[in-house]
Amino acid sequence: MKPAANLSHLWPDLPYLDRFDAASAAGFTGVEVLFPYDVPAKHTQRALVQGGLQMVLINAPPPNYTGGPRGFAAVPGDERRFAYDVRRALRHADALRVPMVHIMSGKASGSHAREVMVSNLRMACAAAPGVVLTIEPLCPEMQPDYFLNDYALAADIIAQVNAPNLKLQFDSFHAQMIHGDAVATYETYHEITAHVQLGDTPARGAPGSGDVDFAALFDGLRAHGYDGWVSGEYTPGGPTDDTLEWKKLL
Repeated sequence: MKPAANLSHLWPDLPYLDRFDAASAAGFTGVEVLFPYDVPAKHTQRALVQGGLQMVLINAPPPNYTGGPRGFAAVPGDERRFAYDVRRALRHADALRVPMVHIMSGKASGSHAREVMVSNLRMACAAAPGVVLTIEPLCPEMQPDYFLNDYALAADIIAQVNAPNLKLQFDSFHAQMIHGDAVATYETYHEITAHVQLGDTPARGAPGSGDVDFAALFDGLRAHGYDGWVSGEYTPGGPTDDTLEWKKLL
């Protein structure tokens, strides 16, 4: 397993580009950024090279600076915008050499929204044969009315899309909030998991600050042969460097 740092959450006291140096100094070799689109890709790439870092994940869609709908994957009537956003996100991923892109479902509900998401994901997967696309259930406490709010639903959609480059993004915070047991949730869905993120409940704090049994979770990751990135995506609540003990458990 390889520890990574989510630079949208960690070192929040530092300017964006300075966070890469902080991650490198803390011993990380991989980082992720939720929405790196506000900064020219060449500046982010320079920060990655300077720190000896790999960008392992970004989110899609990019921000919509017109203020209109963002074209999320499960939103009926927004299919053209979704396709446009996916193309933009994939161009950015190519510039930064990012192997994984998290596709967000957005706010929607019902069977039609599911049909739209399946269709959109099939299109996105076909457009990105060299990139792993991930979907991640988000809890209602953080994302009210978010369509993808259950791990069973995510697994069903992945099976229905049936594309080799569509996988599950597992987040301990959301899994614990949604299903009450992050460890059991990982055990159930480990076979389709391509990326792991860490946060504790109920406040999305650092691992060890709340209810998630991280020792058991890491044991489960090892038992199932997970050898991918494990990214800290949490609110430090103080100096980030004081919250990195979890790296020693991987």
